[in-house]
This record gives sequence, structure tokens and C-alpha cells, in this order.
Amino acid sequence: MKPYRVFALAVAAALALAGCAGSQSGSAYSRSQTRGEMHVRMGVVESVRTVTIEGTQSGAGVVAGAVVGGVAGSEIGHGKGSTVGSVLGAVLGGVAGQAIEERTSKKDGLEITVKLDSGQFIAVTQEADEQFRAGEKVRVLSGSGVTRVSH
Repeated sequence: MKPYRVFALAVAAALALAGCAGSQSGSAYSRSQTRGEMHVRMGVVESVRTVTIEGTQSGAGVVAGAVVGGVAGSEIGHGKGSTVGSVLGAVLGGVAGQAIEERTSKKDGLEITVKLDSGQFIAVTQEADEQFRAGEKVRVLSGSGVTRVSH
């Protein structure tokens, strides 16, 4: 396989991995969360802390990387050299693919501590796609095993 084809295959695999990342946004709803009742509570933001939401490790990165690495490695040498190259390429590609999947799906997040009108304190972690400041009045929506903070 020509080097440019291996590169194109690697780019395609990386783009596919980037699409595997699920959203933990306060504004994004999964299909199963729609048309369901949400419990709404009101409160005031006590504090906001920046966090990192870890990337996914679904295994897709390992598989895609191993395939690309195996194909690229098979181009090294002939006979046993080609076999060894395929195996080493698959192993190294799998490790690289896992790292790429985790890195491309990592997100900036916020840990938002809210004092509810009932006096109870809660903390919710979600993607940092909306800004919150201490003292702001917010809504806390809970349902289907998910809690989110919104304005």
C-alpha cells in the first residue's frame, strides 16, 4: 500500500473516532430523553469550577489503530519481515488509536455547585458550553438518570 493511502486511512480513522464522543452538554438531549418529564428545581449558583471530562475509551480507537498500523506495517520487508511488521504495526497502531480516541473525545467541563431554594446543596458536572457565575439564579432539571443546570 502506498504511503499516501496509509495516511488517508489514518486520517479517516481519526475522524471516525472523533464522531464517537458522546455529549455531556447541558443543552444536548439524547433521543431517549425527549418527551419525558423532567423534575425542575430552582436555585442559586454557589460556585463554578473548571474540570476536564475524560474522553471515551470504547475500543474503537484500538481497533481502527490496529487495522491502520497492521496495514502500514505489512509494507515493511517481505516474508517474515512483512509479518513482523504487520504485528508490530497493529500493536503500535492500537496503542496510538486508543490515545487518539481519548484525546479527541476529551471535553472541557464545569462542576456547578447550586444551593436549591429548599436549602439543599447539589453539584452537577456538565460540558462547559454555557457560562455560569456565582449568585446567578438557575434551573436544575432532573430526569431519566440525568441532571443538568441551565439558565
